[in-house]
Amino acid sequence: MYIITRNIVRFLVVVLFQVLVMDNVMINGYMVPYIYLLFILLMPFETPRWLQLLAGFALGLTMDLFSNTLGMHIAATVLAAFARSYMLDLLAPRDGFEPDSFPRIHYYGFLWFLKYTLVIIFIHHLALFYLEVFQLKEFLSTLFRVILSSMLSASTIVLSQYFVFRK
Repeated sequence: MYIITRNIVRFLVVVLFQVLVMDNVMINGYMVPYIYLLFILLMPFETPRWLQLLAGFALGLTMDLFSNTLGMHIAATVLAAFARSYMLDLLAPRDGFEPDSFPRIHYYGFLWFLKYTLVIIFIHHLALFYLEVFQLKEFLSTLFRVILSSMLSASTIVLSQYFVFRK
């Protein structure tokens, strides 16, 4: 019951922080840090895949309602939640993940968390920004935006591990 309550609170906190603070941070009109992906990234390892997808849908729907984007966040966040399981399988230690641990810097180190975070965020941003543009005419400029926003979002999320999500 504690884990469920903790994840509901995390959901509310990251969505409110994204909507009230981070959506107002736009660097050069080009890069936006999406910290709400922390909810997907920090879900427990034991979370069933169907629940990850459902949580991704709920998170994307909530962001779409606040940003009036008509399903773009749903598609990108469900894709990120889908990719999460495969990334965790790919990055799993030889002996598997420790029981009662979470995907955090504290448990698995900086490099592990950075790889995990960058791939999930890049997949999310790739889907989100190309759905937003929905044309290949501006392919390179959109790809540049994806890369810069992914680096900004990943930096923000990694920093949050040191300041907010300490053990």
